[in-house]
Amino acid sequence: MELYLDSAEINEIKNGFEQAPFMTGLTTTPTFMARHGITDIDGTIVELSKIVPVLQIEALGDTAEEIVAEAKRQEALGLSRETTVYKIPVSMVGLKACSMLVKEGFKVNIHLVYTLQQAYMAMQAGATYVCPLVGRLQDQGHDALGLVEQCVEAVEYYGYNTKIMFSSVRTMQHVRDAVSIGVHTITVPWKIMTQLTENHFTKIGTDQFVNDTRLMTVKVGEAISTNNPTVTADATVAECLVNMTTNATGATTVVDANGVAIGIFTDGDLRRLVSEKGGDVVNTKVGDLGLTAPISIDANELLFVASNLIKEKKVDELVVTQNGKVIGMLDVQDMMKF
Repeated sequence: MELYLDSAEINEIKNGFEQAPFMTGLTTTPTFMARHGITDIDGTIVELSKIVPVLQIEALGDTAEEIVAEAKRQEALGLSRETTVYKIPVSMVGLKACSMLVKEGFKVNIHLVYTLQQAYMAMQAGATYVCPLVGRLQDQGHDALGLVEQCVEAVEYYGYNTKIMFSSVRTMQHVRDAVSIGVHTITVPWKIMTQLTENHFTKIGTDQFVNDTRLMTVKVGEAISTNNPTVTADATVAECLVNMTTNATGATTVVDANGVAIGIFTDGDLRRLVSEKGGDVVNTKVGDLGLTAPISIDANELLFVASNLIKEKKVDELVVTQNGKVIGMLDVQDMMKF
């Protein structure tokens, strides 16, 4: 099934085809161009023709001859018959123009189709594409999907050399419907296009793969923050609080005079002490709190080792050392942020 982008916004189109170069081409309308304030239609058409693989543009006129003349005028701007499709609203005049253009080797999209008989007449006239507008039909309470399905069946039953284009796409479900019906081509707004690869379970699985890969390839020293909050044993609880606040951390390492870790003081410890002893505890030295040696890990170990150690010891932080000296702290959240 061919996939077209439905847009007239230049930056969106450029970005779209950079991100999704596998798209078949672009459909656009005078209404889209007016909406984006485009006044130089010819200049925009030429610019778009250089960006996209296939360009579908409007050819309008009051008579078949005027429509044909307009298509040829646009072709003279430098467009290729191989990569340009001329969109014509369905009517007897439009179908006559379609027949004339197709006989001369032009590609034509008969659009604004709302009934099976309109689609049949377009197929009989040799239209390259027939384009029912699903969203607009559904707005009016019609069975748009049924119409598209009938059009596809007619092409296959009678052997017309016509592609049914599913257009006026409003939701991701429309794309799913188009695939289920078996249309030959669909044109989709970029906003909808970017949602087509999204799924909650896919994201969960991808995040898991990324995280597990990180655990097995990233070293602890690469994951820790550049901040290294430490205090000595004679620091007060208040000084610990200032240290943690300044470094935007929930814990600080307590070290001896040689920089060796002798304990950890956390915001949880602070809440517990205030609850047990009141506000005066802020003047207590952390060395008097009965600190125990913290669980540490060497900076050169992999995060996989750190993760297992955190689970085994049931802690939230590990002191990170290098050559026996404290260089930082690894929080359980750091392994997810890196």
